[in-house]
Amino acid sequence: MMTLFAPSLTIDKQLLDLIESFSRQGKMLPFFLLIKVVEQVPIAISITDKKANILYINQAFTDTTGYRPAEILGRNESELSAKSTPRQVYYDLWHTITRKKIWRGRLINKNKNGAPYLAELTIAPMQDEQGKITHYIGMHRDITQTHASEQKLINQKQLIESVINASPVAMVVIDKNDRVVLDNQVYKMMISDLGLTEPVLFFLKLLRQDMGDLWQYAARKERGFVNRELRIEGIDKRGTRWYACSGNWFAEKETGADAFFSGETKDYLLLSFSDITQQRRQQEELHLQNLRTILAEEEQIRSIRETLLGAMHQIRQPLNQISAAINIMSHRNDIQNQPLRELLEQVGTKGEETLETLQRCVPEIPETAVIPVNLNQILHEVVELSSYKLLANGIVIDWRPSSTLPSVLGSENKLRMLFKQLIDNAIEAMNRAGSRERSIAIATHVDNDRVNVSIEDTGPGIHPDQRIKVFQPFYTTRPMGTIKAGMGLVMVQEIVNQHKAGIEIDPNYDQGCRFKIGFPIYRNAKTKR
Repeated sequence: MMTLFAPSLTIDKQLLDLIESFSRQGKMLPFFLLIKVVEQVPIAISITDKKANILYINQAFTDTTGYRPAEILGRNESELSAKSTPRQVYYDLWHTITRKKIWRGRLINKNKNGAPYLAELTIAPMQDEQGKITHYIGMHRDITQTHASEQKLINQKQLIESVINASPVAMVVIDKNDRVVLDNQVYKMMISDLGLTEPVLFFLKLLRQDMGDLWQYAARKERGFVNRELRIEGIDKRGTRWYACSGNWFAEKETGADAFFSGETKDYLLLSFSDITQQRRQQEELHLQNLRTILAEEEQIRSIRETLLGAMHQIRQPLNQISAAINIMSHRNDIQNQPLRELLEQVGTKGEETLETLQRCVPEIPETAVIPVNLNQILHEVVELSSYKLLANGIVIDWRPSSTLPSVLGSENKLRMLFKQLIDNAIEAMNRAGSRERSIAIATHVDNDRVNVSIEDTGPGIHPDQRIKVFQPFYTTRPMGTIKAGMGLVMVQEIVNQHKAGIEIDPNYDQGCRFKIGFPIYRNAKTKR
């Protein structure tokens, strides 16, 4: 009696499971049932002698190879070979089965018409009661299409990886848990360039912060975004960098058995980061040149305004005194001083006319658009614009910005004037005091819902009694000839108020003067559904 050498064969699980179930029950498999199983199982089965001459085939063998029993029985299994399989594979096959072991592998066969196909094959030795090999049973299926589909997937994956790696921009695919699924070489270079373990997590935080509710809306609707520009201050002493970021959400169908009917999907996000630092620096140079011209014109206008408003302020004081004298005379009904009263009234009238004339001469400062702005960018521009003045006065800038900042809503020109005024005041204070240590420290950071800016200098500081007065019109700590005049920091206070911000002079800072300004963070309005 012949028995199968092995208790199970992966490739014909149906057949062997049935045989094993009868064996476990202590029953012999009825011969007719065995024949039916072998004949009807959808796997090509052939039984050969020890020399691989075919003694039996089932219907699935005919369906796969095209050979009917009368055409193939008695012929050798080698008739099926397409002569394309390496000889080493056949050596391994015979070396395995002659040692009473099962061989599994793939061969390139050909059907009756000569067309090659890829066969997934299992061969098991059959032994008699003495354990001698008497026959071999072979089971195979045509997996040409399956292999082609698998290879296409592999080729597509390699093609995608090649395209991604050839891209000059950093690209990374992440899943819904922000885990990296795929990245390219440029992205890997960012890891060492930025000194970050996983740069995408850093950029995700910035993008979500920058886009606000739009991020969730875009993810939910699978709508991408293009070229959102992010400014990153020096990380680990590196210079300022700019990146243009684009993203696209997409879904992939689950491949697990549980998802066959449900159609479940996996969500992914493809992000790309393009380093546009060089272009932005070139643009910034041109931008700074334009800003110098614009700010010079604005400073001239503000200087004229301050001069005229100062003159009006000086004229208003004696006019108020004249008006008070006229009121006193009117109450006294002093006839003797009637000529003086009339003269004073004439002077008062002329004075008011003069003030009206001066008022018409005060130039208006044009309003600028209110947009989301990055204060690091504004401060950087102001420092660059003041670089000549800082160098000329031997002042060192200690620039300590937060690596990233959320936007604030404001007017770029007004914010530049605000910070430039504070820096100019710091320079003049140190010059006036003859400070030996000459430095200005500028820092930014985020605290709760505010972007905070601090500007501190090593000058003489501002006396506690003057900390409120410096924000009043026409008050200054700077001597101008024999009088003190000017707008002081009233312009700064005005701009701060316009931006719904707050400003204070730090009472705990004793190394000079420190101004602290807090701006509300700009939040994108919720997208209407």
